[in-house]
Order: sequence, then structure tokens, then C-alpha cells
Amino acid sequence: MAVRIVLAPDKFKGSLSAPEVAAALARGLRRSLPAAELVETPIADGGEGTVDLVLAHGFAPRTRAVPGPLGGSVPARYALRSDTAVLEMAAAAGLALLPPPGPTEATALRASTLGVGRLVADALDAGARRVVLGVGGSATTDGGAGALVGLGARVLAADGSEVPPGGAGLAEAVRLDLTGLDPRLARTELVLACDVDNPLTGPEGAAAVYGPQKGATPAAVARLDAALGRWADVVAAATGADRRDVPGAGAAGGIAFGLASVLGARLTPGVGLLLELTGFADTVRGAALVVVGEGSLDGQSLRGKGPVGLAAVARASGTPVVAVAGRNLLTPAQAAAAGLTAVHALTELEPDEARSMTEAAGLLETVGRRIGEQLADRH
Repeated sequence: MAVRIVLAPDKFKGSLSAPEVAAALARGLRRSLPAAELVETPIADGGEGTVDLVLAHGFAPRTRAVPGPLGGSVPARYALRSDTAVLEMAAAAGLALLPPPGPTEATALRASTLGVGRLVADALDAGARRVVLGVGGSATTDGGAGALVGLGARVLAADGSEVPPGGAGLAEAVRLDLTGLDPRLARTELVLACDVDNPLTGPEGAAAVYGPQKGATPAAVARLDAALGRWADVVAAATGADRRDVPGAGAAGGIAFGLASVLGARLTPGVGLLLELTGFADTVRGAALVVVGEGSLDGQSLRGKGPVGLAAVARASGTPVVAVAGRNLLTPAQAAAAGLTAVHALTELEPDEARSMTEAAGLLETVGRRIGEQLADRH
């Protein structure tokens, strides 16, 4: 069959990267449809893999050495095309950059987004006037204070000294000095690819919800939450507006709060933004089938993330969509309402979830072959 099939999975977290998922599906499809044209276009939603995604669609790589989450220097790569830059927060302030043993209470209190600000500044130096920042995978809970410092702001204590880096240091903040802020930011569109709606503080805030996975103990969570409240007061005094309760302000340790409050950054769902940057609508037009996927297809997916966001684009062009997942927690009615004509879960082939994860590549090949056989039967 000379049909075109678009393979657009997200990563299977803890198992396979998005390109590895697409490659495994392609191997299976070629066994049942050797003449098919397979277009592998793995996707990301603003987290890890975002830069790789746009690099495969005409962006060029650029690397800058910036401070890591605990200081030191890390090589951070981002993507540039014309006047648009795409950055991953994790490249400068990610959990993966923490030294062994990984996240601890100490790192949760000290980790800073300073390097993220320096990376944005480098993008401006390179001519970017639209900066897209994917905010997944951060090690930080500093409300974006470090990023603002990296762009020329100063966060000051009562004695006029600069507060220490990290979320805990914000407990000493009394004033935000914006006089040294990079003037190019006023002419720059800053967009945050963000898929959460948490406020900055409180029981659903950045510290309470995401702090524990960054090493924060209950005591550290309380300390960080109080410090973020202090930071919100300081930012409100400097900007004239209090945005701590805006949905999404708590994204990635509150960097969304800092950049939106001070720089006017716009928060937008990651998948839709990245589909726009990669021209996904043009890719799926005229295809016989689109195959989407992620590790867990569940209620979070229905909020427009990953496969469901792609399904909406494909459906608009009249292209049918099937999903693959490590596990599927959606009912058939939910899947159909999301535009998915079928869902193939690896746990249907291997009920043991641990084995399903370790053997995901082989299982995906089997699923790919079955999808091809079903498509051949329909044609």
C-alpha cells in the first residue's frame, strides 16, 4: 500500500524517548505495510525533547555556557530560526543537572534559574525577538527570581545586598530593582510553553505540589512556600500587580510567575505552540493515518496535552488518529470524544507494567505491525 502514515508520539517517560518510540512503531509498520511512506515526527510538549523537535524542522542549534542550578557552568543548547529562539529551562536549571545523589533538601532550597536568564540573554544577542521557553523538568523553586537576575534585575535584602540564589533566599527579599533590566526585553515576545494551572503559593502551589519531587521535605516545602509569598509581595510592589494566583503562575517552581509579572511573558499550552512552530498541520494533511502516543494516556491527557492536542489538529484536516500508550486509563467514550479512533496499550500485550516498560521497544513494534494490518484491511 502506497499510503502516508505520520508517526507523532511523545516520549514514554522512564522507558523510551519520543524518537525511539517513533522508530519502534516504524519498524513494526514496515513489516505489514512495506510500501507505506512513514513520516516520523516525534513531538514534545515543552519539556525534554522540545529543542530536538524544532531542530528537526529548520531550526539551527546554538550552545552557550551558563550557570547551572547550583552554580558552576553547564553547556546549554537551544534552537534558533530567524528571530525565533526555542529554549528548554531544563538545559540550564534541570533536575538532570544536579550532581549525585540528585535532588535533596539542600538543592531544593538553593537551586536557581540564573542560567535560564543568561540563556535568554544569549538568544537576544543572537537576534531573537521571539523567545519560546519550555518549562518542564526544573530543579528550582525560586519564582523566576534567578532568571530575572540573569537579565539584569537585582533582588535586594533590607541592607541593600543581593539575596542569596535559590528559593530559600527569597525570604530575605524586600525590593526588586528593575533599573538594570535588559532593555531589549521590552521589544521581545516571551512565550512560556506551560501545561499546568497551579498558582504560585498555597496547597496547590509550586512548592507544595512540585517541591517534593525536587527534594523538598515537608519543612522545606513550608519554607519555600513562605519565601515565594514574600517574593510575590516584592514583585507586586515593583510592578503594581499581584499575579500569584494566576493559573499557571506556579509552573516550574514559579518561573512563570516571575517572567509573566515582570516581563509580560505569555503562558500557552506547549503542544499547540510547538505544532505551530513545526508546521504539523501541513504534515498531516492528506495522510491516511496519524499515530500519536505517550507513556500514560489518562485524564491529564484530556486537558489538551500530547496525543489529544495532536488529534485535534489531525481531526481538523480529516485525518484519522490512533493512539499508542504504555497504559490506557481512558474509557472508549473518552477516547472517541478526544478524536481517537483506537487506543493500543502495551499493557494489553504485557500486563506486568514493569516488564512493559523495559520491553517497550519490542511491544511497540508489535503494535505497529497490528496497526498496519488493520489499515490494510480497511483499504
